[in-house]
Amino acid sequence: MEGCRLAVNDLACRRGERVLFRGLSFELKAGEVLQVVGPNGTGKSSLLRILAGLLGPFAGTVERSGAIGLIDERPALDEHLPLGRALEFWARIDAPSPPAPNLGLGDLLDVPVRYLSTGQRKRAALARLLGQQAAVWLLDEPLNGLDADMARGCEQLVAGHCQAGGIALVASHQPFALPGLKTLAIADYAP
Repeated sequence: MEGCRLAVNDLACRRGERVLFRGLSFELKAGEVLQVVGPNGTGKSSLLRILAGLLGPFAGTVERSGAIGLIDERPALDEHLPLGRALEFWARIDAPSPPAPNLGLGDLLDVPVRYLSTGQRKRAALARLLGQQAAVWLLDEPLNGLDADMARGCEQLVAGHCQAGGIALVASHQPFALPGLKTLAIADYAP
Protein backbone atom coordinates (compact mmCIF):
# COMPACT_ATOMS: atom_id res chain seq x y z
CA MET A 1 0.00 0.00 0.00
CA GLU A 2 3.04 2.18 0.04
CA GLY A 3 2.64 5.31 -2.04
CA CYS A 4 -1.13 5.11 -2.39
CA ARG A 5 -2.82 8.42 -3.09
CA LEU A 6 -6.20 9.78 -4.10
CA ALA A 7 -6.56 13.36 -5.30
CA VAL A 8 -9.38 15.28 -6.92
CA ASN A 9 -9.08 18.74 -8.43
CA ASP A 10 -12.02 21.01 -9.21
CA LEU A 11 -14.35 18.01 -9.59
CA ALA A 12 -17.94 18.42 -10.76
CA CYS A 13 -20.70 15.87 -11.16
CA ARG A 14 -23.83 16.14 -13.28
CA ARG A 15 -26.63 13.57 -13.24
CA GLY A 16 -29.15 14.21 -15.99
CA GLU A 17 -29.58 17.97 -16.23
CA ARG A 18 -28.72 18.59 -12.57
CA VAL A 19 -25.23 19.48 -11.32
CA LEU A 20 -24.85 17.84 -7.91
CA PHE A 21 -21.54 19.42 -6.92
CA ARG A 22 -18.70 21.43 -8.42
CA GLY A 23 -15.33 22.83 -7.39
CA LEU A 24 -14.56 19.84 -5.15
CA SER A 25 -10.87 19.33 -4.39
CA PHE A 26 -9.04 17.22 -1.82
CA GLU A 27 -6.06 14.89 -1.48
CA LEU A 28 -5.65 11.75 0.62
CA LYS A 29 -2.32 10.05 1.24
CA ALA A 30 -1.38 6.76 2.87
CA GLY A 31 -2.96 6.35 6.31
CA GLU A 32 -5.64 9.01 5.85
CA VAL A 33 -9.42 8.69 6.11
CA LEU A 34 -12.09 11.13 4.96
CA GLN A 35 -15.83 11.00 5.65
CA VAL A 36 -18.06 12.66 3.08
CA VAL A 37 -21.32 13.74 4.71
CA GLY A 38 -24.54 15.17 3.36
CA PRO A 39 -28.21 14.46 2.84
CA ASN A 40 -29.43 11.87 0.35
CA GLY A 41 -29.29 13.07 -3.24
CA THR A 42 -26.35 15.46 -2.80
CA GLY A 43 -23.85 13.30 -4.71
CA LYS A 44 -22.04 11.15 -2.11
CA SER A 45 -22.57 7.91 -4.05
CA SER A 46 -21.87 9.60 -7.37
CA LEU A 47 -18.59 10.92 -5.98
CA LEU A 48 -17.51 7.40 -5.01
CA ARG A 49 -18.45 6.05 -8.45
CA ILE A 50 -16.35 8.82 -10.06
CA LEU A 51 -13.40 8.03 -7.77
CA ALA A 52 -13.70 4.32 -8.63
CA GLY A 53 -13.67 5.10 -12.35
CA LEU A 54 -17.24 3.86 -12.90
CA LEU A 55 -18.66 7.29 -13.72
CA GLY A 56 -16.95 10.08 -15.60
CA PRO A 57 -16.72 13.51 -13.98
CA PHE A 58 -18.60 16.43 -15.53
CA ALA A 59 -15.46 18.49 -14.92
CA GLY A 60 -12.18 18.19 -13.05
CA THR A 61 -9.64 15.44 -12.59
CA VAL A 62 -9.07 12.39 -10.40
CA GLU A 63 -5.61 10.97 -9.71
CA ARG A 64 -5.28 7.51 -8.15
CA SER A 65 -2.28 5.52 -7.00
CA GLY A 66 -3.04 2.09 -5.65
CA ALA A 67 -5.78 -0.44 -6.30
CA ILE A 68 -9.36 0.68 -5.59
CA GLY A 69 -11.91 -1.34 -3.61
CA LEU A 70 -15.54 -0.17 -3.58
CA ILE A 71 -18.44 -1.14 -1.35
CA ASP A 72 -21.79 0.27 -2.39
CA GLU A 73 -25.40 -0.90 -2.37
CA ARG A 74 -24.63 -3.50 -5.06
CA PRO A 75 -22.28 -6.15 -3.66
CA ALA A 76 -20.22 -7.72 -6.42
CA LEU A 77 -21.51 -11.18 -5.56
CA ASP A 78 -23.54 -13.51 -7.79
CA GLU A 79 -27.10 -13.37 -6.40
CA HIS A 80 -27.82 -16.96 -7.46
CA LEU A 81 -24.81 -18.61 -5.85
CA PRO A 82 -24.55 -19.62 -2.21
CA LEU A 83 -22.47 -17.05 -0.36
CA GLY A 84 -19.51 -19.42 0.10
CA ARG A 85 -19.26 -20.11 -3.64
CA ALA A 86 -19.73 -16.41 -4.49
CA LEU A 87 -16.82 -15.50 -2.20
CA GLU A 88 -14.71 -18.40 -3.52
CA PHE A 89 -15.16 -17.06 -7.06
CA TRP A 90 -13.45 -13.81 -6.07
CA ALA A 91 -10.85 -15.58 -3.93
CA ARG A 92 -9.64 -17.37 -7.09
CA ILE A 93 -9.26 -14.01 -8.87
CA ASP A 94 -7.81 -11.91 -6.06
CA ALA A 95 -4.32 -12.33 -4.72
CA PRO A 96 -3.99 -14.83 -1.87
CA SER A 97 -4.91 -13.02 1.31
CA PRO A 98 -4.77 -13.68 5.02
CA PRO A 99 -7.95 -15.06 6.57
CA ALA A 100 -10.68 -12.45 7.01
CA PRO A 101 -11.61 -11.49 10.54
CA ASN A 102 -14.78 -12.99 11.94
CA LEU A 103 -17.60 -11.25 10.13
CA GLY A 104 -20.24 -13.73 11.28
CA LEU A 105 -20.65 -15.35 7.88
CA GLY A 106 -19.86 -18.97 8.78
CA ASP A 107 -23.50 -20.04 9.13
CA LEU A 108 -24.45 -18.29 5.88
CA LEU A 109 -22.06 -19.91 3.41
CA ASP A 110 -24.79 -22.22 2.01
CA VAL A 111 -27.41 -19.45 1.71
CA PRO A 112 -27.90 -17.92 -1.77
CA VAL A 113 -26.75 -14.30 -1.80
CA ARG A 114 -30.22 -13.11 -2.88
CA TYR A 115 -31.65 -14.27 0.48
CA LEU A 116 -29.18 -12.38 2.65
CA SER A 117 -30.38 -9.41 4.71
CA THR A 118 -28.95 -5.93 4.22
CA GLY A 119 -26.52 -6.39 7.11
CA GLN A 120 -25.45 -9.84 5.92
CA ARG A 121 -24.80 -8.48 2.43
CA LYS A 122 -22.75 -5.64 3.93
CA ARG A 123 -20.64 -8.13 5.91
CA ALA A 124 -20.17 -10.26 2.78
CA ALA A 125 -19.09 -7.15 0.86
CA LEU A 126 -16.56 -6.40 3.62
CA ALA A 127 -15.19 -9.95 3.29
CA ARG A 128 -14.87 -9.44 -0.46
CA LEU A 129 -13.14 -6.07 0.06
CA LEU A 130 -10.63 -7.58 2.48
CA GLY A 131 -9.82 -10.27 -0.08
CA GLN A 132 -9.03 -7.65 -2.71
CA GLN A 133 -6.20 -6.18 -0.66
CA ALA A 134 -6.91 -2.81 -2.31
CA ALA A 135 -4.97 0.17 -1.01
CA VAL A 136 -7.83 2.65 -1.46
CA TRP A 137 -11.21 1.81 0.10
CA LEU A 138 -14.32 3.64 -1.10
CA LEU A 139 -17.17 2.86 1.30
CA ASP A 140 -20.73 3.97 0.55
CA GLU A 141 -22.89 3.89 3.70
CA PRO A 142 -20.80 1.06 5.21
CA LEU A 143 -22.75 0.96 8.49
CA ASN A 144 -26.22 0.54 6.93
CA GLY A 145 -27.85 -2.65 8.13
CA LEU A 146 -25.14 -3.46 10.68
CA ASP A 147 -25.89 -3.95 14.36
CA ALA A 148 -23.92 -1.87 16.89
CA ASP A 149 -21.23 -4.52 17.45
CA MET A 150 -20.64 -5.11 13.75
CA ALA A 151 -20.65 -1.34 13.09
CA ARG A 152 -17.81 -0.95 15.62
CA GLY A 153 -16.10 -3.91 13.96
CA CYS A 154 -16.38 -2.17 10.58
CA GLU A 155 -14.85 0.98 12.06
CA GLN A 156 -12.00 -1.13 13.47
CA LEU A 157 -11.40 -2.72 10.04
CA VAL A 158 -11.15 0.73 8.45
CA ALA A 159 -8.86 1.96 11.24
CA GLY A 160 -6.59 -1.08 10.79
CA HIS A 161 -6.52 -0.57 7.02
CA CYS A 162 -5.42 3.06 7.45
CA GLN A 163 -2.87 2.17 10.15
CA ALA A 164 -1.38 -0.29 7.65
CA GLY A 165 -0.92 2.55 5.14
CA GLY A 166 -4.19 2.36 3.23
CA ILE A 167 -6.63 5.13 2.41
CA ALA A 168 -10.36 5.15 3.18
CA LEU A 169 -13.09 7.44 1.93
CA VAL A 170 -16.38 6.87 3.75
CA ALA A 171 -19.57 8.39 2.35
CA SER A 172 -22.19 8.28 5.06
CA HIS A 173 -24.73 10.37 6.91
CA GLN A 174 -24.11 8.19 9.99
CA PRO A 175 -21.35 9.06 12.47
CA PHE A 176 -18.14 7.14 11.85
CA ALA A 177 -15.72 7.01 14.79
CA LEU A 178 -12.07 6.90 13.73
CA PRO A 179 -8.95 8.66 14.99
CA GLY A 180 -7.74 11.32 12.56
CA LEU A 181 -11.02 11.32 10.61
CA LYS A 182 -11.44 14.37 8.39
CA THR A 183 -14.92 15.42 7.26
CA LEU A 184 -16.07 16.94 3.97
CA ALA A 185 -19.64 18.30 3.69
CA ILE A 186 -20.57 17.71 0.05
CA ALA A 187 -23.46 20.18 0.28
CA ASP A 188 -20.82 22.93 0.55
CA TYR A 189 -20.03 22.24 -3.14
CA ALA A 190 -23.58 22.44 -4.45
CA PRO A 191 -24.03 25.00 -7.23
